[in-house]
Amino acid sequence: MVKQRLSAEPEMVDVGQFLGLRAAKRESPPAAAQAGVLDDSQPIPQPAARVSAGQIAVLFIALAAIASIPILLYPWPPLSDYINHLARMHVIAAVGRDPDLALFYQIEWQLIPNLMMDLIVPILQRVMNVYLAGQVYTIMSFVLILSGTLALNRQLYRHWSVLPLIAFPLLYNNVFLVGTMNYLFGIGLALWALTTWVALRERALALRLAVSTLFVLALFFCHLFAVGVYGLGLLAFELQRLLSMRRQAPPVDRTVERRAWIDFVASGIPFLPVVPLLLMSPTWTLRWDFTWELNGKLNGLLFVIEVYSRPATFFLATIVAIAALFAVRHRALQFHPFGWVLLAVGGVTYLALPRVLFDTYMADQRLPIALAFMIIACAHLDLRDEFVRRGFATVLVLLLAVRAFEVQGVWRELSQGTTSFRESVRHIERGSKILVAYADPDNGDNARDLWLMHAACLAIIERSALVTTAFTVLGKQIMHVRRDYRDRVDTEDGTPPSIRQLLSHTEPADWDDDPPYWSQWTTDYDYLYILFTDRGYANPDPTRLTPVFAGNRFVLNQINGTQLAGAPKTSR
Repeated sequence: MVKQRLSAEPEMVDVGQFLGLRAAKRESPPAAAQAGVLDDSQPIPQPAARVSAGQIAVLFIALAAIASIPILLYPWPPLSDYINHLARMHVIAAVGRDPDLALFYQIEWQLIPNLMMDLIVPILQRVMNVYLAGQVYTIMSFVLILSGTLALNRQLYRHWSVLPLIAFPLLYNNVFLVGTMNYLFGIGLALWALTTWVALRERALALRLAVSTLFVLALFFCHLFAVGVYGLGLLAFELQRLLSMRRQAPPVDRTVERRAWIDFVASGIPFLPVVPLLLMSPTWTLRWDFTWELNGKLNGLLFVIEVYSRPATFFLATIVAIAALFAVRHRALQFHPFGWVLLAVGGVTYLALPRVLFDTYMADQRLPIALAFMIIACAHLDLRDEFVRRGFATVLVLLLAVRAFEVQGVWRELSQGTTSFRESVRHIERGSKILVAYADPDNGDNARDLWLMHAACLAIIERSALVTTAFTVLGKQIMHVRRDYRDRVDTEDGTPPSIRQLLSHTEPADWDDDPPYWSQWTTDYDYLYILFTDRGYANPDPTRLTPVFAGNRFVLNQINGTQLAGAPKTSR
């Protein structure tokens, strides 16, 4: 008597047949391709794949090297939050031996779901400078994401495929431009966590739960949202199993169905430690800081493929659409049922997510890029046809070339600005106090201007300075400003003041409520960076400001009458 199996056997969807498109008659997919990961059939025969595992490994290394070129060429990549994070890495590594940094900053290790970069980069900095350590960390994130996508596809289809390599151009996306470095590392780790779950799905429940718990703990310290990405993928995978089981013929008996539901519920056990960890974390104090917005949901989807150029984005999307339709027409593109459930669950989750969660912006708009890598892993391309193979190779090279030229071209142009900013920092006395303000409060939305928003944090690395825009929010970072200077910096991750605000309020009596941190800017700071200036920007206050360096879209001013670095520093 054959024992009835608990696992369901989903039929992989032929997209062409699903859409009702006619195609030339061709050999039907092997049984393993139809059954997917959840049965005991044999892998797809190697002749059907045409590309060996070794060849895929060589392609992966080559494409990873190409994708890493912009990172390697620019030690300070023009990303929004990146230099701010890198400055914190430098403080963690150097505060014990730098008296100027120690005067301003302190490191308080806490249970914060935002620590992966803080744990890795300072260790790397023991053997290399902080800029190279940041480059290594970024490339590690790239490799982790793409290898996770490749490995998940391998577990779903039981053979190595070149199709996941199509995800390489997506490494450069709008979420990456913001500089969400811990979250990006978490995406890669979440992909590997889901891959491991699929690989161990028919193994002992205790082993599966133990390994999953370790991944959840690691993801918690990457980023709280990365835990959610893994949880969403796991939920979709297990739901797909239940749905497949209910469609089985003949129907499963009640005992098997009950065991399946118990197994489904048990898959959530590894996430239970997140609750006490979050309750013990200072991040929990930020739980009421959330905002839901419908506006921007479409932009969040565009962030997956958009970087700098709308025409380039349209071109890439058009090429992908044409290639997909061609593959569907020739019945070469198939999609794992897990992918359809993931699209449904992910879509509902995306609409429900707030824009701000735990005082973190873009909570919802970060999700689509993570889902994109998972969805790519759910696709299978039959490469037995010579024309399909050549078409895929052409599309892959074209997509990566367009994205690489787009990023490289813009970064080469922006490097003039970053080089200029580096030069301005050399004019700052070590141990100075620096205020950051905007010439135009509405600037900073253009992707080409993102690098400038936190550029002043370079002075933390190069001049051991106090910078008002450094990330020091309690519950989000482990770097805090010492008590004597805490009321002189932004501790809420807000927007810097505009020049108009600075010049309109110069006396404490001007404020009805508690004055902002910059209210006594004429005496509290040594230098003022004015960002987003136009060409020929005039000195807004010649009496109190002396221009020191004028660069591309910024001006560094010395504040007249303040105590410069080297003189005794006084607190309020």
